[in-house]
Amino acid sequence: MNENRNVKIRVRNLSKVFGNQPKKALELRNQGLKRPEILDKTGQTLGLSNIDFDVYEGELLVIMGLSGSGKSTLIRCLNRLIEPTEGEIVIDGENIPELDDKALLECRRRHFSMVFQNFALFPHRTVQQNAEFGLEIRGVDKQERARVARNALHQVGLDGWEDAYPNQLSGGMQQRVGLARALANDSTVLLMDEAFSALDPLIRGDMQQELLELQNRMQKTTVFITHDLDEAINIGDRIILLKDGEIVQIGTPEDILTHPADDYVARFIEGVDMSRILTARHAMRPVRATAREDDGPRTTLRKMSESGIDSIYVTSRDRTLHGLVEVDAVEQAVKQGKESIRDIMTQDFRAVGPDEPLHNLFAMFSEKSFPIAVVDDNRKLLGVVVKGAVLDELARAAEPAQVGEKQVGEKQHDPETLAAAGDA
Repeated sequence: MNENRNVKIRVRNLSKVFGNQPKKALELRNQGLKRPEILDKTGQTLGLSNIDFDVYEGELLVIMGLSGSGKSTLIRCLNRLIEPTEGEIVIDGENIPELDDKALLECRRRHFSMVFQNFALFPHRTVQQNAEFGLEIRGVDKQERARVARNALHQVGLDGWEDAYPNQLSGGMQQRVGLARALANDSTVLLMDEAFSALDPLIRGDMQQELLELQNRMQKTTVFITHDLDEAINIGDRIILLKDGEIVQIGTPEDILTHPADDYVARFIEGVDMSRILTARHAMRPVRATAREDDGPRTTLRKMSESGIDSIYVTSRDRTLHGLVEVDAVEQAVKQGKESIRDIMTQDFRAVGPDEPLHNLFAMFSEKSFPIAVVDDNRKLLGVVVKGAVLDELARAAEPAQVGEKQVGEKQHDPETLAAAGDA
């Protein structure tokens, strides 16, 4: 899905060895030894090994793993708070490991802002002054930095708190100040290291939602570190899963949950509620028959009979959805000699987008159980979801993940699906 997106950061062959014999450690790594064996033989810790990935413009990329997996080391290598041992980190054509001190400082100011777990606010500065700090050290004019900081505080919902001090704020509000300070710097990349981990669960959930809303408005390229799988699934466009300093899988939340790369990933995702990850797209079936607004009742009835369905969606030639008609109404229209189905169409049906979570769909089925229409942003009919298909997908999701086997997208053609959607 990313083929046409611009790459903001390109990371290739990135490794980090902690210790004074990095070459020896890398030689052993190249011979096939892993982190524990290298530590035992050399006393060197292989923090990262052969890391390759891209960060796309406007993407929210989550890097996750257990403690010691290398995720915090990785995010700090991106802006060289930790010096990589080898590899490339290219942002807008600049290879960060090759920059001298002056160029590195300029690169950091231009490209990177960081939000930390512990808020990192100055207790003696007001909210406004904290938000201005990055601009202040860059020498930005006082009036300009005040304007920019106020706008950033507005973005994170802190209007009216400019003169407060950090100790007067809740944890969530303090983290918003840290986020506003990062936004005020107007860097091209936002680095967030366990930014919500210190917050209470309810506040943490609120902050995740606010980050998503902010991301939707600003399209800021963001790299987010977490050890929490639920958080990664909730906010990430893609997830990088690390183990012992190596990447074990890169993919969308759906990719990782439905196609775990190995047993480690399969164990890692155990217990995730798949019904909240699967969407209408997974249960959607093709629509083999539709009616047109200018169709007559006899034509419509023939289409329904041939497809074995008792309701049919009405669309224009470009598949824009206009309504639904039921077989009883069509038969009555035939008896009455009507020439069009326009006045027997109903709007008494549900339509959802392809990303509607599957667990929301059950309550949408009416007593007549019309298939739920799946439409795009322009209300063009993409497919339909029937109750049997939802049950099918949820049942499959409840089965243990089979490593390397496709768990989603292999559609079962159950009788209810055939009857409602004509998917023979």
